[in-house]
Amino acid sequence: MILLSALAWVFMVGQARDMGVEPGTMGMALPLFLLLWLVMMTAMMLPSVAPVALTWGRAIGRRSAGPARVARTVQFVGGYLLVWTAFGLLAYGGMSLTGDLVERDPEIGRWIGAGAFALAGLYQLGPLKSICLRHCRSPMAQLLRYAGFRPWARDLRVGVHHGGYCLGCCWALMVVLIPLGVMNVAAIAALAALIFLEKLWRHGAALSRVAGIVFLILAALAPFQDWLLPGLMMSDMSEMQSGAS
Repeated sequence: MILLSALAWVFMVGQARDMGVEPGTMGMALPLFLLLWLVMMTAMMLPSVAPVALTWGRAIGRRSAGPARVARTVQFVGGYLLVWTAFGLLAYGGMSLTGDLVERDPEIGRWIGAGAFALAGLYQLGPLKSICLRHCRSPMAQLLRYAGFRPWARDLRVGVHHGGYCLGCCWALMVVLIPLGVMNVAAIAALAALIFLEKLWRHGAALSRVAGIVFLILAALAPFQDWLLPGLMMSDMSEMQSGAS
């Protein structure tokens, strides 16, 4: 798992170096975007889901061997990635929309950024975040629950179920990438560290609330601070191309 996460980071950093940070989908078609999205999710999420993934993997290993063990593991991982792929489709649509809006009126990016930070901040302080975070912070309780699932496609359903709670815990943090830039490696690394600490550090729940307050402060500053909005600022080349069209 460490190797997969490290390889994902290497690939993502290489792509980010070539692509830069711009509004919208940066010209990426949906298949390429989803590929990079899954690589990014692997890099960001794999360390924080390791306790549940490894423990469930051991449970699979005790009951299955050979091809059956491989098939069950693939189902679990596939279920988890299926959830984040579905959210990636929504992310692509949202980023396409914000890219079009910023291209038409660059000033609107300031308010889109403020809204993204405010949404993340309010969600971090809300009850649904707390519910999902408690799930992710109590892997053994969830594994006992999963043991009671019916055998039919159990591992796939476990992956989807855990992925759903993980999405519920982290989706608003992904929204912050709209103003910060979806290929902004520094922002991705900071969010990955926050996700890791929220789920695994003993003070993670308190850190989540602190992050919410910080996001609300950033929401108030965003309309007046361009450095908070690299993912919503049109580059000179983009503006020239927009003007020419």
